[in-house]
Amino acid sequence: METPVVTPIHDPLITPASMAQDAVAGSDIRPVDLAHDRTEAVTGAWLDKLAEGLSEQGWMTLDVRDRLGLDLLVALQQEVAILDRTDAMKKAGIGRGNDLVRDRSVRRDKIAWLQGVTVPQAALFEFFDTIRQGLNQRLFLGLKRFETHYATYHPGDFYKKHLDSFQGRASRVVSLVLYLNEAWQAADGGMLQVSNRDSEHEVCGTVLPEAGRMVLFMSEEIPHEVLPANRTRYSLACWFRQDEVPLPL
Repeated sequence: METPVVTPIHDPLITPASMAQDAVAGSDIRPVDLAHDRTEAVTGAWLDKLAEGLSEQGWMTLDVRDRLGLDLLVALQQEVAILDRTDAMKKAGIGRGNDLVRDRSVRRDKIAWLQGVTVPQAALFEFFDTIRQGLNQRLFLGLKRFETHYATYHPGDFYKKHLDSFQGRASRVVSLVLYLNEAWQAADGGMLQVSNRDSEHEVCGTVLPEAGRMVLFMSEEIPHEVLPANRTRYSLACWFRQDEVPLPL
């Protein structure tokens, strides 16, 4: 049986212009100067490191706090927290379009799709597009676009082992996860467990979802799962794709 694809349920929940600002920012988001908060630029050497990790192991994890800046990470965490407590996030599903299934035995997270319309999202999208171009130049992947959503796992929520794309589809090619949780401890659960691409029963890594931690992996190759969370867990998932036009939902 094919491994299910992670796909949107509805149209993106964060929409352009004033609606987006009202839905996300409101009065709870404090203004931040994102341009002056980064201590390290995204360099060619750093992009070389990403490409090397993907080509040799199929996945990697690294700390991107200095490249994104703490203010941006805080602003993104505030956005997803507001969406979560105002019930603006929807239960995630498995499949696409008419084949969409909300199977609570497989995954229990809630999601909200981003369009890059707030200041923090625009800064994040710039970062993601730099990665897209860098991987294309180094690995010739033909990545044409990306899609991204917030994800919330409440206590007891999980996502069982899966791949992010059907084998041979060449739609979602590279997956990225960015975590937004301060002071996360192992006892809080919710770790990402990564399996060997050549033997899915062999665990080759466990990642603590702490703020500023990023994971990058090949979507068709690396089985992974989210272990049950013991406290509310926030993250961003992004997929770099080869198709130019979004498929109908």
